[in-house]
Amino acid sequence: MKKSPPLQDLPEKLCYTKYYEHDGLLRAYANRTMVLAMLFGVIALGSLSFAIYVRLQPPTVVRVEPSGEASAVTATSRADPDKAKLSFHVAAANETEPTELEARACVRRFLESYLNYSPGIAEHRFAEALNMMTGNLRSYTMTKLRDDDVVGKIREGNMVSTFKIRSIEPLKGSPYNFMAFGVRELRQVKSGTETTDRIVTRYTLRLAVTKRTEFNPSGLLVAEYWEQQILGDRDNSLSGRN
Repeated sequence: MKKSPPLQDLPEKLCYTKYYEHDGLLRAYANRTMVLAMLFGVIALGSLSFAIYVRLQPPTVVRVEPSGEASAVTATSRADPDKAKLSFHVAAANETEPTELEARACVRRFLESYLNYSPGIAEHRFAEALNMMTGNLRSYTMTKLRDDDVVGKIREGNMVSTFKIRSIEPLKGSPYNFMAFGVRELRQVKSGTETTDRIVTRYTLRLAVTKRTEFNPSGLLVAEYWEQQILGDRDNSLSGRN
């Protein structure tokens, strides 16, 4: 049997791959590339469609009940705006009344704003307290402060008032009526001499319930306020009764 000569002894053109084999490989690569391109195109189109779908969906609305329970608004309410508005108005109409804890916090914040002051911040403190009053009590107190020139006297005498609450208790049988006991220390300078008055006082407040707002989340305002020195009545120009 005759042996074939080694490749290095053959003519150069016989060592090349047949043209149809090379063309077949190119077509196979082209087919694979086409399949991958179509697959990636379908994925890209699906991702774009999903993004558009998500973008067109209405935002998620979470309703927080007065009790603190949170729930998402259903698709039915989003599809029917009138029904959603109706349920919102019903929830607002059934708004719970302020709790005793909220009322105590309102009393504490009012007394601390009204009775803690110094010459530099007296106007700011009184403004905070006035904003916590009902309209008629606010008008009465503003007139009293203006007629008695309270701010001027505080600046002239360099008065510094420090107030500490000892207790806050609700009055039985009187809703939103509270009695507070506190110690007030009033320092002032007269003719170069500093005097200090320490007064244990009883404060009686009646709160009025109004609509809750973002500026007044508790919905409570001070409707009446007066104070008495425990050892006897004391005429205080900073207090008034409605």
